[in-house]
Amino acid sequence: MIEIMSPSLFTLLDDLPGHLCEFAAGSSVFHFGDPIRNIHAVRSGIIHLVRHQDDGSILILQRAGPASILAEASLYSAQYHCDARSETAAVTWAIPRSTLRARLQQDPELAVVWARHLAREVQQARLQAEILFLKTVAARLNAWIAWHGSLPAKGQWSIIAHEIGVSPEALYREMARRRAPNAPD
Repeated sequence: MIEIMSPSLFTLLDDLPGHLCEFAAGSSVFHFGDPIRNIHAVRSGIIHLVRHQDDGSILILQRAGPASILAEASLYSAQYHCDARSETAAVTWAIPRSTLRARLQQDPELAVVWARHLAREVQQARLQAEILFLKTVAARLNAWIAWHGSLPAKGQWSIIAHEIGVSPEALYREMARRRAPNAPD
């Protein structure tokens, strides 16, 4: 069976009523406990969902970049369960939560595309959990490459380090070991 290409989620979301929001690097998008009024589709920049730990550390729950939905599960909640902070200058398309919920009930195509997006996010979260369970940098990097197919350009390696839960320095050492002659795979 041939599947006809459906429009992307972001094309469908751009057609919904909303407004652009611009965030400076380091600024807050929303706070824990705030009522959820909008769902943000990230157009540019990087926004982190974070939870503050009792010891003062921060747990990053999502790194939302371009073509990401920030805290998509918030569509089904009344208030945020974490904070969102813009790591770089960022722009989002903010869709009123009530508008998106109503449109999902009325538009089967949007509902299917939304469900596919959520399914991919669950797959990605499970993969991330499995990668973080691996004991060595080499094993984590191998799993990441198996999922993504290849490494990005050298300037993007620090992003991989964060995704696999190691320091950039540990990742760079592993990359150097792999480039060394007679290095075991």
